[in-house]
Amino acid sequence: MDISRCRCTGCGETMLVTRLSCDRCNLLVEGEFEIPALARLSPEDQIFVAAFLRHHGSIKRMEALFDISYPTVKNRLNAIGALLDRDFAPPPTNAAVLEQLARGEISVDEALERLS
Repeated sequence: MDISRCRCTGCGETMLVTRLSCDRCNLLVEGEFEIPALARLSPEDQIFVAAFLRHHGSIKRMEALFDISYPTVKNRLNAIGALLDRDFAPPPTNAAVLEQLARGEISVDEALERLS
């Protein structure tokens, strides 16, 4: 599966990757795999982000590379950032983990794993 195309063409929802395979050695792994946030971006946005990183965040270089203005670069970066923020969940704090444990939402083992 091409992870750059992770939206269902039927309904538009995010698809779940359940199988990975290696063409070279025929290894097959099945399960549920989360697609990284950057892979959920459109192919065009992935190219833009890769170019931005390759050029060390130089907006001047992005202007020249894509033949766009400074405000357009900034707007595009802000839009991509908003898409990434939508999927970003920071790791829970120790206090949040202890609160979940106290409410019985997670087990002691789960709490210990999250706290380590």
